[in-house]
Amino acid sequence: MQIKHLIIFALAGIVVLLGFNMINGSQREKNREVIAASNEVEQANADTSNVNSNTADIASQPLGQQPKAIIDKATTQIAQAEQTSQQRAEQMTDTQ
Repeated sequence: MQIKHLIIFALAGIVVLLGFNMINGSQREKNREVIAASNEVEQANADTSNVNSNTADIASQPLGQQPKAIIDKATTQIAQAEQTSQQRAEQMTDTQ
């Protein structure tokens, strides 16, 4: 096989891969937009109720307990974020 044929074959392969990536990327972007929109609505509903109760809980505790309350609040938020992340991953695997 001549070098000229190898170069043409490589260029054709690159063009095919670029086209595939563009099509696949646009589909993933659409999925991300749908998931982000649904999560924003859920997050907005959860935030309004959590913010009011959490700030009142921390402020009502004695000064010695406030750092622990802040850490507990952060730990709870991290756990909720991990759970949400797992649910998103499950949704993505279900759609595929």
